[in-house]
Amino acid sequence: MTELITNDITKEDIKEAIENKIKRGIGVTLDVATEAQIYKAVGLTIRELIMERWANASKQITNTGVKRLYYLSAEFLMGRALTNNMINLEVFDLYKEALRELGVSLDEVEEVERDAGLGNGGLGRLAACFMDSLSTLEMPVTGCCIRYEHGLFRQKIVDGAQTEVDDNWLEDGSIWEVARPDDKVEVKYGGNVEEIWTADGLKIEHTGYTSVLAYPYDYPVMGYDSKAPGTLRLWSARAKTEIDMGYFNKGDYARAVEESALVEAVSQVLYPEDNHEQGRLLRLKQFYFFTSATMQFLVNRMKKHHGDVRNLPDFYTVQINDTHPTVAIPELIRILMDDEGLQWDEAIDIASRMFNYTNHTIMSEALEKWNENLFKSLLPRIHKIITVIDEKFKEQIWTKWPGDWDKLNQLSIISGGEIRMANLCIAMCSKVNGVSQLHADIIKTNTFRDFYILFPDKFIGITNGITQRRWLAKSNPGLTGAIGDRIGKGFLKDYTQFDRIKDFANDPEFLTEIDKIKRENKVRLRDHLYKKQGIEINPDTMFDVQAKRLHEYKRQLLKLMHILRLYFKLKADPHAHITPATFIFAAKAAPGYYRAKDIIRLILAAGELINNDPDTKDILKIVFIENYSVSEAELLVPATDVSEQISTAGLEASGTGNMKFMLNGAVTMGTMDGANVEIFEAVGPSAIFIFGATVQELEQLERSGTYNPKQMYEENPELKQVLDAFVGGVIPTKSGHHFDDIYNALIFGEGGRADKYYLIYDFKSYDNVYSQLTAAYEDRGRWLQMAAANITGAGVFSSDRTIMDYVNNVWHLDPLRWN
Repeated sequence: MTELITNDITKEDIKEAIENKIKRGIGVTLDVATEAQIYKAVGLTIRELIMERWANASKQITNTGVKRLYYLSAEFLMGRALTNNMINLEVFDLYKEALRELGVSLDEVEEVERDAGLGNGGLGRLAACFMDSLSTLEMPVTGCCIRYEHGLFRQKIVDGAQTEVDDNWLEDGSIWEVARPDDKVEVKYGGNVEEIWTADGLKIEHTGYTSVLAYPYDYPVMGYDSKAPGTLRLWSARAKTEIDMGYFNKGDYARAVEESALVEAVSQVLYPEDNHEQGRLLRLKQFYFFTSATMQFLVNRMKKHHGDVRNLPDFYTVQINDTHPTVAIPELIRILMDDEGLQWDEAIDIASRMFNYTNHTIMSEALEKWNENLFKSLLPRIHKIITVIDEKFKEQIWTKWPGDWDKLNQLSIISGGEIRMANLCIAMCSKVNGVSQLHADIIKTNTFRDFYILFPDKFIGITNGITQRRWLAKSNPGLTGAIGDRIGKGFLKDYTQFDRIKDFANDPEFLTEIDKIKRENKVRLRDHLYKKQGIEINPDTMFDVQAKRLHEYKRQLLKLMHILRLYFKLKADPHAHITPATFIFAAKAAPGYYRAKDIIRLILAAGELINNDPDTKDILKIVFIENYSVSEAELLVPATDVSEQISTAGLEASGTGNMKFMLNGAVTMGTMDGANVEIFEAVGPSAIFIFGATVQELEQLERSGTYNPKQMYEENPELKQVLDAFVGGVIPTKSGHHFDDIYNALIFGEGGRADKYYLIYDFKSYDNVYSQLTAAYEDRGRWLQMAAANITGAGVFSSDRTIMDYVNNVWHLDPLRWN
């Protein structure tokens, strides 16, 4: 089977392999097998094909000594693997036909697979796209994270509000993972650290600590037409002793497993709530757990295969994706000094040449900081190392700005009882990158301005990207086929070939076909939502979509405000011309982010009002997709007409949802924020709708202090009507809940600052530009040309391009060489 697959497989080979796997691996015959058993059998045949390539690539990496990237991220939002692996192995059509002949629906089999609960939003999805591209480009890579037993949560809408339910995604195991118990390592917390000077130098004695064993599980990540699958290594926490037999034999069964349960909590849940000290402590344990395990493994591998640890930077480079994995830096220094006997200067030099940092936010409250006392109690040795780094870094600052105490406090790593992880990254990493060109400019001129003055060569911009394999070939096979019929399939591996679509961007036949495909995708989404949530939507309406994590700066509330504006316009004049639209929201709010949860409640309540009003229900409809995930996105994105990317200018680092939607022919309604700026440049002003204040305009408002949202509210009757509805009982809720908090935050503010994210300021601009958008949508010829321009312009936003930017400017990797 494997030999045939890798060379010249047929449908008959696939059918035979699946039937054999069901009989010999599961012990049933196909006619009585459940969908779950069929999924397992089909998946295992695919896994075997990948394993051969995976093993060969691993051997080749070791034999050639090519540099390997370790990509550290607290999230990897991978999505389902079965059909994505089929596509990347180029056997999807064969498998679909073979299963059809066996009387099995591939779509139904795929539904068995649960999305891996390893991420929350854009950060994790970006990491997943990077893994796909690195494998496609045959760059040696290991992604590292925690094997979370439970994902963030499954979102349920109960009584008009978000409720969090356990996401036990590993309940039935995973056919893709391979346990690697031989690579387990010990991670230590707490205790006492003593520095002992001997004739041989400094020795560290660590006593009274708590131990956790880190067991690795590896997942192959198959790239498109690749001989070098990447590796996703997930670390699972286990106690050294799972059962205390002393307590067990006394009948105290709960206490017998108590220590094991406490230890294994480290890898139980993605992002435990951190609005209390125990939650913050658990998060820090998690971040240190997987970074310590990774650094220990990396050093062990270096010694086994390449010898002297002083040569680590020649064989490994490490990328820190956001600040969560920052503790990897002092942990590597600890290993090199305490375990390998290197001197301080040697260890610092090695670390500074190996690590690089991707920043994902300019919002100061989102830059990770740890209470120094909490940190010191949990990681005493790491705290000591950071303290020394900080002392030496302060010397650099003082040399650059002698006598400037404000500058010293601002840039130092430890200040005011806090350890600032972004400052540690910037001080120690070789490169620091923003994730769009606008974001890079902002961190150089604002967020990290003084750091940029100190280290001008460290800072670069590398715009994010998405993989066209999952977000086109898998999500939208109809559009993939339409493009492939005209330019071939090369665009799935070579993003520059998207430019060739320009030859057909005004071709009536192509435009008619993409219009037909869009409607088919809308019907597919309609059927899915009815089956899943009992929601009925009309595919002949405009699908206007905002799908992203719920946060105030992403401004889902602004979109809702405008929907209510249209609602009240229709109520005042039932004959007013308004383009029939289905407004689709998809978002999770963090469990402790109460205003975000209240915004979801408001969206749902407004939906109850508008969707059930006989004057509006056939023209306007609000839909909220429950438990948004990668699999849901794969249905939503291809069906979208309008992509809402309306964050406050200057606050969205990049965004990748904007890229997924444009790739599938949606037209962006957005601010000049994040990667929207580059989308504007790629598609031109005639294929995107831009509204709202610019970064420069908002900076001027901030400096002048003249912004008065209450005055704007009082002077705009349409806006006033919308906001008054939040508190006037117009919008009903099942619990009688009113939205005073949201209303007050917009008009009166908190701490003297109202409308922090400028929703009121941008409302009128949004309304004006939305009218232009709907006029364009009703001009079908014009709209389809805009859709085609977005598809054509999406090539530059391939994560393949992003990865090559990292390869050339940061990592300096070479693709795997084959003899």
